[in-house]
Amino acid sequence: MVALADGQHTIQQMIDFMSKQYHQAPVNLEKMLHSGIERLEEGKLVQLSESAVSLPYYLSLPIEELDIEKAKKLIMEDGYNSSSGRLS
Repeated sequence: MVALADGQHTIQQMIDFMSKQYHQAPVNLEKMLHSGIERLEEGKLVQLSESAVSLPYYLSLPIEELDIEKAKKLIMEDGYNSSSGRLS
């Protein structure tokens, strides 16, 4: 589910994708996914948007594919650090 939280997919697309992962999807799959998305949003792990958004470089690729130094630099430029979250 988190892999599709890329700023380009809708919640319905996530539900459709997850439904196809089962021979017979659980009856409550949509409810479970909405609940999971709500928890991710409450934990500030995802942010919902009315339209597609482009993620910053450091969130747009798996960590194994990132230029780590570039990612660290951009994270700091965006006002984040590893110990305190968003800087003032």
